[in-house]
Amino acid sequence: MKKNVLIIGGGGVAQVVAHKCAQHNDTLGNIAIASRSVSKCDNIVSSVLDKGSMKVEGRIQAFALDALDVPATVKLIQETESQIVINVGSAFINMSVLEACMETGAAYLDTAIHEDPAKICETPPWYANYEWKRRDACKEKGITAILGVGFDPGVVNAYAALAYNHYFDSVSDIDIIDINAGSHGKYFATNFDPEINFREFTGVVYSWQNREWNVNKMFEVSRTDDLPIVGKQTSYMSGHDEVHSISQNLDVPNVRFWMGFGEHYINVFTVLQSLGLLSEQPVKTAEGLEVVPLKVVKAVLPDPSSLAPEYTGKTCIGDVVKGIKDGKEKEVFIYNVADHKDAYNEVGSQGISYTAGVPPVAAAILVANGTWDAKEMRNVEQLDPRPFLGLLNEMGLPTRIKDETGDHPFTF
Repeated sequence: MKKNVLIIGGGGVAQVVAHKCAQHNDTLGNIAIASRSVSKCDNIVSSVLDKGSMKVEGRIQAFALDALDVPATVKLIQETESQIVINVGSAFINMSVLEACMETGAAYLDTAIHEDPAKICETPPWYANYEWKRRDACKEKGITAILGVGFDPGVVNAYAALAYNHYFDSVSDIDIIDINAGSHGKYFATNFDPEINFREFTGVVYSWQNREWNVNKMFEVSRTDDLPIVGKQTSYMSGHDEVHSISQNLDVPNVRFWMGFGEHYINVFTVLQSLGLLSEQPVKTAEGLEVVPLKVVKAVLPDPSSLAPEYTGKTCIGDVVKGIKDGKEKEVFIYNVADHKDAYNEVGSQGISYTAGVPPVAAAILVANGTWDAKEMRNVEQLDPRPFLGLLNEMGLPTRIKDETGDHPFTF
């Protein structure tokens, strides 16, 4: 049994993680929250206490931490006696936090792939550039490291594994579709860290097709689907983390990721990119100041966590999986629908943060009770998806499956 959780990050996703850890602190133990801005962590602690989220009496504390400082992170893990670290900070800190976990023996969980701030869209598969280089070391040390255990990546990887292992004899196509049919009421904003959000779309789009990497431009390829609850929606082929692990861990010739965008988002994005304002490379102003355009754009956009109070509508995220079962062609859609207002009412965050923040807590519970305590590095599709999805059913992210028999809830 592993106990006591350190949450790294102070944004909207961290708020969800903290509330959900508190709701399950009988299993997870004491909770520590750390980020560079301790005031953000203090606000999260206050939110947890104000909403009465603690299931049993326990400790929840806030700390200031620069997670790029490995010795400082090691010290905090040890001082808080945390045996599980949930990293929902910037994708730039992943390897530093993982190193601290490897030094202390704590289990490591994150929700997005590591990124180098100076590089965009590195050589695929992306996980091979950083995380997978540490697989052997994690196994030698017996360190449990679960990568990309948010929603996408994360839950959609579990959907892929569920279909691959239990619904098909062979799978030909996995198409992951992410639709946010909600409205935040702002002229323009991103649903999570603008810097990370834009970096996903300014490089080339990698997809796995015919068992090899295929390259497209952003917004070059689209599809339209009539989806449960949110209706007819257009999405665009995008580069995304889970394509880079599922393609390597499951024997599937075609793996693609699709994200929904409105015309307004595409127009603003196109203007910003055309002006060079989404560049990650520094430039000098006429006054001699060196700035990174992308960081300037981030600074002037709304904080994603500030969107929560006015957010309405729903998300629909899932996997369209095609293949063969008993000699016949088969297709299923495994998905979740989440409501922005429901998320805000429960934990004070919008639906995008909710879908990203609940899964790592479910994973932490499975690590704590030994079910997913793999003692090595794993991507989500390499773990049994059923207990994970079963827990999510109970924690606010129920799974549904649409197939030839109809649309019904996943049960386990």
